[in-house]
Amino acid sequence: MFDKAKKIYELQKKAKAMQRELQDTEIEAKSNDGFVMVVFNGEQNLVEINVEEEALKPENKKALENDLKNAISQALSRSKALAAEKAKQMMGDMDLNIPGL
Repeated sequence: MFDKAKKIYELQKKAKAMQRELQDTEIEAKSNDGFVMVVFNGEQNLVEINVEEEALKPENKKALENDLKNAISQALSRSKALAAEKAKQMMGDMDLNIPGL
């Protein structure tokens, strides 16, 4: 019983460390034309967004909307994949046999 409690405590410590690491990790994505750049952290929070002046012209409205959508989707997808990989590594390191995990 004590051994399982110890493993769960270690898991909690590793989870907190992983969360701090994800907070400090930045994922950048750019639109294909380079007019839009977004940065998310590993917790899927928007950190930064940059839009080139050229993209702000009224005639570029639809292209800007598409660029924003694509860059944000790309960054979020990378961020989620990174978080999933980190969690998988953490669980693998723990060698826990807990049903449902």
